Amino acid sequence: MSTVESRPLVGAGVSRVDGPRKVTGTAPYPMDFGIPGQAYGTVVQSTVAAGRIVRMHTRAAEGAPGVLAVITHENIPSVGTGPMTALGPSSPPPLRNDRILHHGQHIAFVVAETPEQAAAAARLVRVDYEVEEPLLDLQDPRAQQVLDPWEMDTARGDSDAALESAEVILRNTYRTADNTNNPLGLFATVAVWEGNTLTVHDTSQWPSMVRTTLAMVFGIPESSVRVLAPYVGGGFGAGLRAWPHVILTALAARMLKRPVKLVLTRPQMFTSVGHRPHGVQWLSVGATRDGELVALDHRSLSSLSIEDTDFEPFSSGTAFAYRCPNVITRDRQARINIAVPTSMRAPAEAQGNFALESALDELACTIGMDPVDLRVRNHTDVDPRNGLPWTGKAILECYEVGARRFGWYDRNPEPRSMRDGNWLVGYGMASAMFPYFAQPCSAQATLNSDGSALVRSAATDIGTGTYTVMAQLAAEEVGLPLDQVRFDLGDSDMPNSMMAGGSGLTGALGNAVHDACRRLVGSFAELARGDGGSPLRGVSPDDVECAGGGIHVAGRPDLGESYVDILARHGMSELTAYGHSTPPVPTEIGMSPAGAYGAKFVEVRVDADLGLIRVARVVSVIDGGRILNAKTARSQIIGGTVGGIGMALYEDTATDPHTGRIANGTFGDYLVAVNADVPDLDVVFVGEPDRGTPTGTKGVGEVGLVGIAAAISNAVHHATGRRLRDLPITLDALL
Repeated sequence: MSTVESRPLVGAGVSRVDGPRKVTGTAPYPMDFGIPGQAYGTVVQSTVAAGRIVRMHTRAAEGAPGVLAVITHENIPSVGTGPMTALGPSSPPPLRNDRILHHGQHIAFVVAETPEQAAAAARLVRVDYEVEEPLLDLQDPRAQQVLDPWEMDTARGDSDAALESAEVILRNTYRTADNTNNPLGLFATVAVWEGNTLTVHDTSQWPSMVRTTLAMVFGIPESSVRVLAPYVGGGFGAGLRAWPHVILTALAARMLKRPVKLVLTRPQMFTSVGHRPHGVQWLSVGATRDGELVALDHRSLSSLSIEDTDFEPFSSGTAFAYRCPNVITRDRQARINIAVPTSMRAPAEAQGNFALESALDELACTIGMDPVDLRVRNHTDVDPRNGLPWTGKAILECYEVGARRFGWYDRNPEPRSMRDGNWLVGYGMASAMFPYFAQPCSAQATLNSDGSALVRSAATDIGTGTYTVMAQLAAEEVGLPLDQVRFDLGDSDMPNSMMAGGSGLTGALGNAVHDACRRLVGSFAELARGDGGSPLRGVSPDDVECAGGGIHVAGRPDLGESYVDILARHGMSELTAYGHSTPPVPTEIGMSPAGAYGAKFVEVRVDADLGLIRVARVVSVIDGGRILNAKTARSQIIGGTVGGIGMALYEDTATDPHTGRIANGTFGDYLVAVNADVPDLDVVFVGEPDRGTPTGTKGVGEVGLVGIAAAISNAVHHATGRRLRDLPITLDALL
């Protein structure tokens, strides 16, 4: 079967279907929910970074107005440990002992009748500590190191020998800072028990995982837990865990037998819901004098908390970024007394790409070769890890289109050669890539007797446009106008979905929606096939097309009938089908699944006297496979670009080297790129639908950030002649 006429629905820049609710303030975010009779919780946090609690003084807090409970490690009921997830083990249970592992650790949970009373009582809790010297230096020899934590280290050829014999050798060290996700919406949890059934409103990018976690923690069936997250005020990776405050809120609600609501404060967000880990990278490049890569040796050391995990293999992308016969990648993590790091937009690749693409720019300058030409010279159409062709890779087109739109070849390539008054002008570019990622996903599609369709999955929309693009895709698949299709999400009772992260949701969920809708249309065709009153009697489902709210014989729009008529004749109010998707297996499809690719071109202006840096232009050319919605996809690249500007020039979570306290844990102190820092951004999509999946998508949420930091750094070098290898780049480094 196939769909006709509705094809223009997919790809068109349709405005967000959830837009009206957001702009009118009627979209219900987790912190907006309230349950009659609810109490309010707040966390008490450690004021030291390492040691143990000797005694907690809670009597004043317990006697404060409105206080219902003060939960500490001394009185907390026993709870279980969460599951292994697709992103690693769950966090350890909260308040499980007297140990202090980082400044800002949750050490008590206060519940009161009002949020103000809870906050006031929390300030009355006093703690006696046995303080230890914290480990805060990433390269402290006392810090435990985790080698190859995800078994992703790679080696091919003989990098040591190739580097020794290379005509050109570069060895450099790169440093990237700790960044904090800082979504605009504060994370919130509302928990209510009804007998042995738990309902939770949570700021989550993964409701299905939170449901599984809470079921295991409280020892109840998953069917007894419902997690709701219809709208999420941003996440950038922070919502990919069931954080301790979620468990504490649900626990307090069970203890008190009444609903409990928690909303984290902005300072608490800095230590409660993750951050991008800081790290050091050592990169050695060997090449011929005409620019052919002969060896890459990429090693990293990144920060990790004392007792948790984080998936952040900085060097992993180098293993397959370019054609190079001798490559070694090694990642290590050092356990120090910091809050738990977690995924932040473009995890691992944001940091690793900065080192690799900066090194390639330095190589180009060393041998006198154009940076674009160098990358073209080392392009590969096959996955170097397995020799299989990529399912889709249009990065050569990205280079060509980007260079032309930007005017790349009009520049003078000599550093410090371009000027506009007192501004030094620099051009920089970088390749971008985010690897393919997907998990199994499910969806449900229902056609109703009024001719409308409802499609559902337990996914979330963190601002990426999932509501809209899935409605577009479903409308195309069943041949309905967009205004007759509704897509619902954000409810763990719906069919299981993977997380909104890793640029994987659009592809995995889209393929599940595709499967569900195809099965649904097939079910209608089967009903009609055996119906003596149908003009489609005896017609195989393989020989029908869907359009205009019904199905007809392929090529014969006059020979068919509507879904409404088929349902009515069979006395049915609706018809439902379920669909599923699983990631493609390279050996089965004969190709290596490709993520999104891109080329980033940046112009910067640097004040010759003051070292002030201004980003003047950015051109991003992206191969994102089949683009389901040009407007929302462009928005994703713009958002990622802004994050990349912040990573390059502003963002740095400053931890006091002696106490472990975050010194800039507010929006007044933590710098992010704002409107005045962001120029007009040019976004272009190229390439063809990806060959690895039915819908042909790749996902573009992460790749928008990748490459921006390196392109800015390379542009600063072109403008000033200074090669800066530490992020963020600040004016003092240029003075």
